[in-house]
This record gives sequence, C-alpha cells and structure tokens, in this order.
Amino acid sequence: MNQETLRQLLYRVARGEISPEEALKELVFLPFEDLGFARLDHHRGIRKHFPEVIYGPGKRVEELLVLVDSYLEKGIPLLVTRIPEEAVEPLLKKFPQLEYYERARLLGHRPREEEGRGLVAVVSGGTADWPVVEEARVCAEYFGNRVEVFTDVGIAGLHRLVPELRRLAKARVLIVVAGMEGALPSLVAGLVDRPVIAVPTSTGYGANFSGLAPLLAMLNSCAPGVAVVNIDNGFGAAYLASLINQLPEERDGEDS
Repeated sequence: MNQETLRQLLYRVARGEISPEEALKELVFLPFEDLGFARLDHHRGIRKHFPEVIYGPGKRVEELLVLVDSYLEKGIPLLVTRIPEEAVEPLLKKFPQLEYYERARLLGHRPREEEGRGLVAVVSGGTADWPVVEEARVCAEYFGNRVEVFTDVGIAGLHRLVPELRRLAKARVLIVVAGMEGALPSLVAGLVDRPVIAVPTSTGYGANFSGLAPLLAMLNSCAPGVAVVNIDNGFGAAYLASLINQLPEERDGEDS
C-alpha cells in the first residue's frame, strides 16, 4: 500500500465501483501484518513515500520466502537488500518474476515508475567501489528515479573528473561513493551547486580501518552541502537522494 494506491482505492469507493466493505478488505492488513517472526509494515508506503524494504542478512531462507510471498501477493513493490547468497536460488526458483542484481546483492520486483524531478548522479572514486555504487544505482532506480553513473573519477586523477562537471551540474542530487581517504565528496561539493550525499566505503588498505577513515574525512568536509551516510550504505544514500528528488516542496492540504 502506498499513497497512490490508497488514493485510487478511495476514488473507486467515491465512484461507487466498490463498496466500503470491499475497500475495508483491501485495508485489513494496515498498519502491519504479523507473521510471527516479523511484522510487515504495509503502512510505510503511505507514511514514508516508499514501501518497507527487506534487509536480507540474519534471515533464514524459509523466512525470506514467506516475506517475499507476502509482498508479491499484495502487489507491494519489493526490494531485498544484501541478499544472502544461499537464498538467491530458492527465491528465484519460487518467484521467477524477481530480478537479481549480483554485484549489488539485491533482489527486486516491480520498480516504481519514474517520478523524480531530475537526475540522480552516482559518482564513484574507483572501480573497487562498484558493489556499493551498484546498490545505490539499483535502489535509486527502483525508487523511481532517472539515474546516471560516473565511475572511476577519483582524486588520484582529477583530469578524469573535470570533463564530467557540466553533466554533474545538471543533476538534482549527487551520490558520491569513495573509499581510501574519502576526499572525493568534498572535491565534488566544492565544484557543483547540488546536494552531495557522501558514501564512505570499506575499500582501502590498513589505515582505511574498513571505511572509518573515509567516514571521518567526509564528516569533516570543509565543503558545504555534504551529508554523510554510513559505511557501504548505498541503499541509505539512494533513499535520501530519492526524497530530495521526488518530494514536492509543499504538500496538498498543508500550510505554507
């Protein structure tokens, strides 16, 4: 259930196409469905613009099968992040309509129609960051955004970034992914007048401290306009970028 689905349901009741009792049957699982081991938040798409996303780690294969079945049965757009490798084959066998993105470690079904007001640019410091870049890209696309990826434009060779600045300036929001010392978001934010969502990655040698070094560097950025998500959190960056790109400045019925 999301805002548009609920709106259409109410229109159908108003037009007399279905009875209030029939509409009630479609709303019976609000605000959540108790599966015993999990409580699915079917109300989240109304409250938060996007439906609940399933986080894969820690869940047994049989639990994921139940969760996915519940989403698909109700027509809820499905996205499973960090899917355990052993769960992929059983899920694809039972639900062949799912799409699997191996490098991003994502399973998805029925992405939203494109509704963003502009481009979400995903900028990568190096090819070693591809798993996080792909997670950000796929999630942003599933949330209904037009996405373009700019890869391997890290600060070790600024001449690779400069030719892309005009295209980056056309984006509504930028997700900048970097490991090692994590300086790329500061550089980009100093050159482009768009919000920058910085994603530190665990890519790097020992003093990278599995992503802590770039995380601290990004949090201490001297360039204004930088927000930072957690280490390797491409999903979180895509979610925030989608809200920036899609939510209207004023909502109907709210005072300005």
